[in-house]
Amino acid sequence: IVVLVSGGGTNLQALIDAEKRGDIKYGKITCVISSKEGAYALKRAEQNGIKTRVLPRKSFADSLSYSKAVLTALNEEMADLVVLAGFMTILDEIVTKAYPYRIINVHPALIPAFCGVGYYGLKVHEAVLDYGVKITGATVHFVNEKADAGAIILQGTVSVEADDTPEILQKRVMEQAEWNLLPEAVSLFCEDRIEIRDGKAYVIEKQEEI
Repeated sequence: IVVLVSGGGTNLQALIDAEKRGDIKYGKITCVISSKEGAYALKRAEQNGIKTRVLPRKSFADSLSYSKAVLTALNEEMADLVVLAGFMTILDEIVTKAYPYRIINVHPALIPAFCGVGYYGLKVHEAVLDYGVKITGATVHFVNEKADAGAIILQGTVSVEADDTPEILQKRVMEQAEWNLLPEAVSLFCEDRIEIRDGKAYVIEKQEEI
Protein backbone atom coordinates (compact mmCIF):
# COMPACT_ATOMS: atom_id res chain seq x y z
CA ILE A 1 0.00 0.00 0.00
CA VAL A 2 1.35 3.42 -1.00
CA VAL A 3 -0.37 6.43 0.60
CA LEU A 4 -0.39 9.87 -1.05
CA VAL A 5 -0.69 12.85 1.30
CA SER A 6 -0.53 16.65 1.32
CA GLY A 7 -1.11 17.73 4.89
CA GLY A 8 -1.52 16.63 8.48
CA GLY A 9 -2.17 13.00 7.71
CA THR A 10 -5.03 12.16 10.09
CA ASN A 11 -6.41 9.58 7.64
CA LEU A 12 -2.90 8.18 7.25
CA GLN A 13 -2.74 7.85 11.05
CA ALA A 14 -6.05 5.98 11.01
CA LEU A 15 -4.56 3.55 8.49
CA ILE A 16 -1.35 3.12 10.48
CA ASP A 17 -3.33 2.48 13.68
CA ALA A 18 -5.60 -0.01 11.89
CA GLU A 19 -2.60 -1.88 10.50
CA LYS A 20 -1.05 -2.06 13.98
CA ARG A 21 -4.32 -3.45 15.39
CA GLY A 22 -4.34 -6.11 12.68
CA ASP A 23 -7.47 -4.64 11.09
CA ILE A 24 -5.90 -4.45 7.63
CA LYS A 25 -5.66 -8.05 6.50
CA TYR A 26 -2.91 -8.98 4.01
CA GLY A 27 -1.85 -5.36 3.51
CA LYS A 28 1.14 -3.28 4.58
CA ILE A 29 1.85 0.44 4.14
CA THR A 30 5.29 0.51 2.53
CA CYS A 31 5.63 4.13 1.41
CA VAL A 32 4.09 7.57 1.98
CA ILE A 33 4.45 10.15 -0.79
CA SER A 34 3.75 13.82 -0.05
CA SER A 35 2.97 16.61 -2.52
CA LYS A 36 4.34 19.14 -0.01
CA GLU A 37 7.61 19.41 1.85
CA GLY A 38 7.23 19.53 5.61
CA ALA A 39 3.75 17.94 5.66
CA TYR A 40 3.10 16.54 9.13
CA ALA A 41 1.97 13.28 7.52
CA LEU A 42 5.64 12.62 6.68
CA LYS A 43 6.51 12.77 10.38
CA ARG A 44 3.71 10.32 11.17
CA ALA A 45 5.17 7.92 8.60
CA GLU A 46 8.75 8.31 9.85
CA GLN A 47 7.66 7.75 13.46
CA ASN A 48 6.21 4.41 12.35
CA GLY A 49 9.17 3.30 10.28
CA ILE A 50 7.48 3.84 6.92
CA LYS A 51 9.53 5.02 3.93
CA THR A 52 8.73 8.55 2.74
CA ARG A 53 9.15 10.42 -0.51
CA VAL A 54 8.42 14.05 -1.36
CA LEU A 55 7.28 15.15 -4.81
CA PRO A 56 6.51 18.88 -4.43
CA ARG A 57 3.64 19.85 -6.73
CA LYS A 58 5.07 23.37 -7.09
CA SER A 59 8.25 21.96 -8.67
CA PHE A 60 6.32 20.80 -11.74
CA ALA A 61 4.99 22.99 -14.53
CA ASP A 62 1.62 21.29 -14.93
CA SER A 63 -0.61 18.41 -13.86
CA LEU A 64 0.65 16.07 -16.57
CA SER A 65 4.35 16.41 -15.72
CA TYR A 66 3.54 16.02 -12.03
CA SER A 67 1.36 12.98 -12.68
CA LYS A 68 4.17 11.35 -14.67
CA ALA A 69 6.51 11.80 -11.69
CA VAL A 70 3.91 10.30 -9.33
CA LEU A 71 3.36 7.37 -11.69
CA THR A 72 7.10 6.70 -11.84
CA ALA A 73 7.27 6.74 -8.04
CA LEU A 74 4.31 4.36 -7.71
CA ASN A 75 5.89 1.97 -10.16
CA GLU A 76 9.23 2.14 -8.33
CA GLU A 77 7.47 1.37 -5.05
CA MET A 78 5.63 -1.54 -6.73
CA ALA A 79 2.29 -0.32 -5.40
CA ASP A 80 -0.56 -2.84 -5.37
CA LEU A 81 -2.95 -0.28 -3.88
CA VAL A 82 -2.71 3.51 -3.84
CA VAL A 83 -4.61 5.41 -1.14
CA LEU A 84 -5.26 9.15 -1.40
CA ALA A 85 -5.40 10.41 2.20
CA GLY A 86 -5.89 14.16 2.10
CA PHE A 87 -4.01 14.38 -1.19
CA MET A 88 -4.85 17.82 -2.58
CA THR A 89 -3.72 17.37 -6.17
CA ILE A 90 -5.88 16.08 -9.02
CA LEU A 91 -3.88 13.48 -10.93
CA ASP A 92 -3.96 13.15 -14.70
CA GLU A 93 -5.70 10.14 -16.20
CA ILE A 94 -2.33 8.57 -17.04
CA VAL A 95 -2.18 7.54 -13.37
CA THR A 96 -5.77 6.31 -13.05
CA LYS A 97 -5.48 4.36 -16.29
CA ALA A 98 -2.25 2.73 -15.09
CA TYR A 99 -3.91 1.73 -11.80
CA PRO A 100 -7.56 1.01 -12.65
CA TYR A 101 -9.59 0.07 -9.56
CA ARG A 102 -6.37 0.23 -7.54
CA ILE A 103 -6.56 3.84 -6.31
CA ILE A 104 -8.85 4.58 -3.34
CA ASN A 105 -9.92 8.00 -2.06
CA VAL A 106 -12.00 9.12 0.91
CA HIS A 107 -14.34 12.07 0.35
CA PRO A 108 -15.97 13.86 3.32
CA ALA A 109 -19.55 13.79 2.02
CA LEU A 110 -22.11 11.36 0.66
CA ILE A 111 -21.32 11.21 -3.06
CA PRO A 112 -22.97 12.26 -5.38
CA ALA A 113 -23.77 15.20 -3.08
CA PHE A 114 -21.18 17.90 -2.39
CA CYS A 115 -18.47 16.41 -4.55
CA GLY A 116 -16.51 17.05 -7.74
CA VAL A 117 -14.19 19.87 -8.71
CA GLY A 118 -13.84 22.51 -5.99
CA TYR A 119 -15.29 20.39 -3.19
CA TYR A 120 -12.42 19.61 -0.84
CA GLY A 121 -11.48 20.14 2.80
CA LEU A 122 -13.61 22.62 4.73
CA LYS A 123 -15.35 23.74 1.52
CA VAL A 124 -17.33 20.50 1.56
CA HIS A 125 -18.59 21.07 5.11
CA GLU A 126 -19.35 24.74 4.41
CA ALA A 127 -21.51 23.66 1.47
CA VAL A 128 -23.28 21.03 3.59
CA LEU A 129 -24.16 23.63 6.24
CA ASP A 130 -25.17 26.24 3.65
CA TYR A 131 -27.59 23.78 2.08
CA GLY A 132 -29.08 22.77 5.43
CA VAL A 133 -29.01 19.00 4.97
CA LYS A 134 -29.59 16.97 8.14
CA ILE A 135 -27.28 14.07 7.32
CA THR A 136 -23.82 14.04 5.79
CA GLY A 137 -21.01 11.50 5.97
CA ALA A 138 -18.06 10.11 4.06
CA THR A 139 -17.53 8.02 0.95
CA VAL A 140 -14.65 5.72 0.08
CA HIS A 141 -14.45 5.24 -3.66
CA PHE A 142 -12.15 4.14 -6.43
CA VAL A 143 -10.51 6.98 -8.34
CA ASN A 144 -11.06 7.41 -12.07
CA GLU A 145 -10.35 10.26 -14.47
CA LYS A 146 -13.26 12.36 -13.15
CA ALA A 147 -13.22 14.04 -9.70
CA ASP A 148 -15.11 11.96 -7.11
CA ALA A 149 -16.83 9.91 -9.80
CA GLY A 150 -15.30 6.45 -9.34
CA ALA A 151 -17.12 3.36 -8.08
CA ILE A 152 -18.30 3.72 -4.46
CA ILE A 153 -16.95 1.08 -2.05
CA LEU A 154 -18.33 2.19 1.33
CA GLN A 155 -20.38 5.05 2.75
CA GLY A 156 -21.19 6.08 6.29
CA THR A 157 -23.61 8.68 7.62
CA VAL A 158 -23.05 11.38 10.21
CA SER A 159 -25.71 13.69 11.65
CA VAL A 160 -25.52 17.45 11.12
CA GLU A 161 -26.26 19.40 14.31
CA ALA A 162 -27.99 22.79 14.41
CA ASP A 163 -25.03 24.63 15.94
CA ASP A 164 -22.31 23.03 13.78
CA THR A 165 -19.49 25.07 12.32
CA PRO A 166 -17.56 23.70 9.32
CA GLU A 167 -14.67 22.83 11.66
CA ILE A 168 -16.85 20.98 14.17
CA LEU A 169 -18.63 19.08 11.39
CA GLN A 170 -15.33 18.20 9.73
CA LYS A 171 -14.05 16.70 12.98
CA ARG A 172 -17.24 14.65 13.49
CA VAL A 173 -17.15 13.31 9.93
CA MET A 174 -13.50 12.30 10.36
CA GLU A 175 -14.01 10.63 13.74
CA GLN A 176 -17.32 8.89 13.01
CA ALA A 177 -16.88 8.03 9.34
CA GLU A 178 -13.57 8.62 7.55
CA TRP A 179 -11.25 7.03 10.10
CA ASN A 180 -13.40 3.88 10.19
CA LEU A 181 -14.40 3.53 6.55
CA LEU A 182 -10.99 4.07 4.95
CA PRO A 183 -9.15 1.26 6.81
CA GLU A 184 -12.15 -1.03 6.27
CA ALA A 185 -12.15 -0.38 2.51
CA VAL A 186 -8.37 -0.86 2.31
CA SER A 187 -8.68 -4.19 4.10
CA LEU A 188 -11.52 -5.29 1.81
CA PHE A 189 -9.27 -4.55 -1.18
CA CYS A 190 -6.35 -6.47 0.32
CA GLU A 191 -8.65 -9.41 1.12
CA ASP A 192 -9.83 -9.38 -2.52
CA ARG A 193 -13.41 -8.82 -1.36
CA ILE A 194 -14.35 -6.00 -3.74
CA GLU A 195 -15.95 -7.06 -7.00
CA ILE A 196 -16.53 -4.70 -9.93
CA ARG A 197 -19.66 -5.30 -12.00
CA ASP A 198 -20.86 -2.82 -14.63
CA GLY A 199 -18.59 -0.15 -13.19
CA LYS A 200 -20.01 -0.52 -9.68
CA ALA A 201 -18.19 -1.91 -6.64
CA TYR A 202 -19.75 -4.68 -4.56
CA VAL A 203 -18.41 -6.03 -1.29
CA ILE A 204 -18.22 -9.82 -1.25
CA GLU A 205 -19.49 -11.29 2.01
CA LYS A 206 -16.90 -13.19 3.97
CA GLN A 207 -17.14 -16.97 3.70
CA GLU A 208 -17.57 -18.66 7.06
CA GLU A 209 -14.50 -20.68 7.89
CA ILE A 210 -15.30 -24.34 8.41
